[in-house]
Parts: sequence; C-alpha cells; structure tokens
Amino acid sequence: MGEVVEVLVPGGKATAGPPLGPALGPLGINVKAVVDEINAKTSEFNGMQVPVTVEVDDKKNFTVSVGVPPTTALIMKEVGLGKGSGEPNLQKVGDLPLEAAVRIARMKADDMISYDLKNRVKEVIGTCVSVGVTVEGINPKDIFPKINAGEYDSILSE
Repeated sequence: MGEVVEVLVPGGKATAGPPLGPALGPLGINVKAVVDEINAKTSEFNGMQVPVTVEVDDKKNFTVSVGVPPTTALIMKEVGLGKGSGEPNLQKVGDLPLEAAVRIARMKADDMISYDLKNRVKEVIGTCVSVGVTVEGINPKDIFPKINAGEYDSILSE
C-alpha cells in the first residue's frame, strides 16, 4: 500500500525543506523531482498557499495533485492585498468586483457546499466579510438581499 502526503506549499516556490522534505524523504523517492513537478503545477498560484497531495505507490512512483487555494487567498489576490483587515467590521481594505466573485466561485466549485452558482457566489461574498473587503463598493452583508431579489441575475446565470 502506498503513502499519501498532504501539504500546503507556496505556489511555484516549493522547496525540499519543510514541510515537503521531511515528509517525502523517508519514502525513498526523488524529492527534487517531486518539488519540480509541484512548482510547475502551482506556478499560476504564485504568492498563494496551495494544497498539494503527493501519492507514492509501493514501486516508488509518485503522482502530484494540486488543489485550489483557499477562498480568502483568491480574494486577496484578486483585490491585491497582502493580508486581510485586522478589524474587518470597522476597516475595509479593498473592493471585489462581482465578476471576480463569480470567477472565484467557479474555481472553487468542487470544494463548495452549494450546488448552484448564485449560492457559491454568496459563499465567496460571505468570506469577504471576514477579510474586510467590500463587494461592488457595498458591505458584503448588504449585497445578499440584492442577490436574492435578482438584481444580479444577468451576471449569476450559469
């Protein structure tokens, strides 16, 4: 039976150091080859933490699968933030266009609980609350009634 290693690595900048090296070293595989493949597959997520799963079989063959970064990381990249607000209820640090929320919801579709695009977008907007980011210049909590009323249905159609 093979081994599975799950880690969060910086996109495009994984190294043989922790957390990868210590986890993969005892498995007897070429750590540099794994790191190179991870960096190739995560280069588009530069600057974000990316979940990566490395599966190693009994014959020392490995497969690398890359997940999608957390929703907060995608929001902060879209807005151009290094970190979220220290006081998200009082201090807003950026504004996310609704189109970007739709794009993030589509990226994260497999990881979300909601079945339709409208509710997935609402999940993304809910995350904006905790980061201190407005949506379309509006407090995220205040945009929910507008979405429910159908004001943005042209953007939210699948």
